[in-house]
Amino acid sequence: MKKLEELLGKVLSIDSKIITDETSPANVESWDSFNGLVLVSELEKQFKVKFTIDEVTSVKNVGDIKKALKKHGIEL
Repeated sequence: MKKLEELLGKVLSIDSKIITDETSPANVESWDSFNGLVLVSELEKQFKVKFTIDEVTSVKNVGDIKKALKKHGIEL
């Protein structure tokens, strides 16, 4: 989990300690469409996975990111 929080904090320029499963574009000003794409790219690199378009578009918050990673066999 720490690895994911650090990555999110870096990409979104927020304190990784405040990240919860409910953290989302709705409550993080820097989580815009551009940073969303950067986040997908960084997640794929860091965890060595490839997300489908459906997985990318279904993510609404950090909890959804965890579910998508778990689906690819990544345990946090």
